[in-house]
Amino acid sequence: MLDFITSNPAIIIGVIAAVLLIIFLLMGYEKAPSDQMFIISGLRKKPRILIGKAGIRIPFFERKDVLIAKQISVDIKTNGYIPTLDFIGVDVDAIAKIALDVDSEEGILLAQKNFLNMNELQIREALTDSLQGNMREIIGTINLKEICNNRQKFGDQVQEKAQRDMNALGVKIISCNIQRVIDENELINALGQDNMSKIQKEASIAKAEAERDIAIAQAEAKKLANDAEVNAKTEIAIKQNELSIKEAELQKLSDAKKAEAASAYKIQEEEQRKILEITATNADIAKQEREVELKAKEAEVKEQELAASIKKQAEAEKYRIEQSAQAELFKRQKEAEAKKYEETQRAESEKIKAEALKYAKEQEAAGIAAIGRAEAEAIREKGIAEAEALEKKADAMAKYGRAAILEMVVNKMPEMAEAIAKPLESIDKVTIIDGGGAGTGVESMGGYVPSVLAKTIESVKETTGIDINEIIKADTYDAKVNKNLNVSGLDSADVNVVVGDKKSENPSTINVTE
Repeated sequence: MLDFITSNPAIIIGVIAAVLLIIFLLMGYEKAPSDQMFIISGLRKKPRILIGKAGIRIPFFERKDVLIAKQISVDIKTNGYIPTLDFIGVDVDAIAKIALDVDSEEGILLAQKNFLNMNELQIREALTDSLQGNMREIIGTINLKEICNNRQKFGDQVQEKAQRDMNALGVKIISCNIQRVIDENELINALGQDNMSKIQKEASIAKAEAERDIAIAQAEAKKLANDAEVNAKTEIAIKQNELSIKEAELQKLSDAKKAEAASAYKIQEEEQRKILEITATNADIAKQEREVELKAKEAEVKEQELAASIKKQAEAEKYRIEQSAQAELFKRQKEAEAKKYEETQRAESEKIKAEALKYAKEQEAAGIAAIGRAEAEAIREKGIAEAEALEKKADAMAKYGRAAILEMVVNKMPEMAEAIAKPLESIDKVTIIDGGGAGTGVESMGGYVPSVLAKTIESVKETTGIDINEIIKADTYDAKVNKNLNVSGLDSADVNVVVGDKKSENPSTINVTE
């Protein structure tokens, strides 16, 4: 295997080329992180942008530039006391979150012009002065209380003002937060102490009022509780006295009732015994009468059950026959309706097919007629074009005369040579054997086309009487003086060429018609 590889240099060259190509591609492999933008430029008119993906950079022909795409914090300080709207000097410290505008094509172009290949520190230093100037301008438009009481509004105003300048640099401000506000004469602390005193005063007053309300409520509650306790004890004593009296009356009534009950019990017991005897006799009589009535009812019920059973069987048979007849009638109606629907659908289908066939025939006839008209128009236009071409050729021949004839003859010469050399294209291999004569085989092969072309011109002269060589030489001195060769008839489409020796009495005439 090694011998085969070493004996084939082409394989070794191919392997080396493949290795070099792989190394070349590895040198240009670039993978951009999600917080950076790689800009590949050089060969293309529009640079390629890579964010969070990989790409190939052609070494030595393309270059890579970097833009930071992540968020950057910028510390904004006034670096001194700046007067507010109410002429109070304040020192403000804020933090702005910014990022390069890599979301739009215009933002990318501006960011490239201003921050290409810069790190975070360089970008922060480049933007700090502009952001500080915007914050100083905003401080001069608001008073101290607004800065202290509504820091969010103050930060939004700084962000809005600074964003107009940042748009021209390809930077967008994400947020602006006020961290610290210090005034020159400690007025903020004084305002805080004043507010604190007011709050403490209001709190003390509220506490005293609350304690007063609590004491009044407690006294009122104790009074109500005492009154309720006295009333409750009085009610209890009255109720207990009434209870004693009621118990005595109830005891007396109870004793009388017990005596009456003892006498009444004996009387009631005797009456109950008599009633029981009478009731037992009546019960026996009623039982016998009930048995007789029950037997009569059973016979009546059996008779009714038999009549009802026969009637139900008759009604069921009648209902079955009626339902069977209705079902048969419904079946015949549905079959008739289905047959009628099928015939209607079949007729409608035949009608649609006939109309479709008619429409297709009409379209086919219209298409054939259109094709015929188009072909006739094409033939007419072709005839007009050919007639105009012949007319223009005749005009050209009449205008240029001998020059046109010579040009026509000369232009046809390469076509004649090409036709003569055409058979040589089919020859795959030529073996030349030099016989040692005057001319070599290579010279004979090279002179094939000129020799055949000369013979062709002689054949045209012998068969048609047209001497192409004499037509080409018609304008020379020898042709006009010695050969007596003239070209006449230049004013028309027919050109007469007279060829003959000056000594000859009968020159020959050649008519060339274009």
